[in-house]
Amino acid sequence: MEIVYFAGGCLWGVQAFIKTLPGVKFTEAGRANGTSYTLEGEYDGYAECVKTGFDPTVVTIKELMGYFFEIIDPYSLNKQGQDIGEKYRTGVYSEKQEHLNEATAFLSERSDYDRIVVEVLPLTNYVRSAEEHQDRLARFPKDYCHISAAILNKYK
Repeated sequence: MEIVYFAGGCLWGVQAFIKTLPGVKFTEAGRANGTSYTLEGEYDGYAECVKTGFDPTVVTIKELMGYFFEIIDPYSLNKQGQDIGEKYRTGVYSEKQEHLNEATAFLSERSDYDRIVVEVLPLTNYVRSAEEHQDRLARFPKDYCHISAAILNKYK
């Protein structure tokens, strides 16, 4: 199993969607690439993200990127749906350069590459979100989510 981190706006919907994808073994709501090692107080540069464990014999990073692009607006800087701010930026983070290379290749193959604002960066740090944020939409399906219900249920 391998790990990659996807930031796509509010993490509740991103986690609900990603956990339905083929080859995904687990998800965890968290924050990536901030400047502290705690979630106390301000976000300190963190992006809301979903830690994603996947089986690379079933799904590739490029395939995961294709799914990811179904739920984000890749041209919107620090905003997804009604969620606005640096913590809602889009990004792909990993400790493996191979993952970053595959994600970059996916982006560069798109005809709209020059307009895309999705970060592809090494993971510098990660903090797990509080238990109340884990699988939140499963417990509270009427909570706000920038991802439509049709897309959230597409791969179930």
